[in-house]
Amino acid sequence: MPDCFTGGFVQTNGYLFQTPDGSWIAVDAPAGMAGWLTRRGIVPAALLLTHQHYDHVEDAAALAAMGAKVHAWLPYSPALTLEEMMRSYGMPVTVAPFPVDVLLEGRDALEIGGCRLALAHVPGHAIDSVTFHLAEAGELFSGDTLFAGSIGRADLPGGDPELLIDGIREKLFALPETTRVYPGHGPATTIGGERAENPYCGD
Repeated sequence: MPDCFTGGFVQTNGYLFQTPDGSWIAVDAPAGMAGWLTRRGIVPAALLLTHQHYDHVEDAAALAAMGAKVHAWLPYSPALTLEEMMRSYGMPVTVAPFPVDVLLEGRDALEIGGCRLALAHVPGHAIDSVTFHLAEAGELFSGDTLFAGSIGRADLPGGDPELLIDGIREKLFALPETTRVYPGHGPATTIGGERAENPYCGD
């Protein structure tokens, strides 16, 4: 089970897990995550971004400065972070630019530190949304695609509700029912539970 840090204005989850070779991997980087890692004396080898909306990447530059190699579906872009839109709403959002060391677009798997992660591109909440599935552990990092009892909002730039629901049903609900789902906001859930009870895309 990964460790979870929750931070930032909209209470975004960032996760941390260890690979078989002892490397630490972070998933997403909400505000405050770099300090949380520093206090624990942990330097992640990699940062996996489920998408680049501002609340998931506010500490991405800080983690990159620590030495984490940043993995994302697309190159960094202010258009993906939504910071200009949020500032137009009066929210003082600023995302420090960060490097994307490993582009994931077009890939279906990733290996880090002896750990294999299956990738699924599930747009609809964001055009660059990607999930990370640790089959051996039975764990899925879903970002803002799938939540406990809900799904990601599809009314932001690049959003598409049909794409999102179809992607969840075709790519995520195909996973074993016991798969634990660790979302970008809120509590963990399971694929089986969401297939049976999610009002947006369940059976």
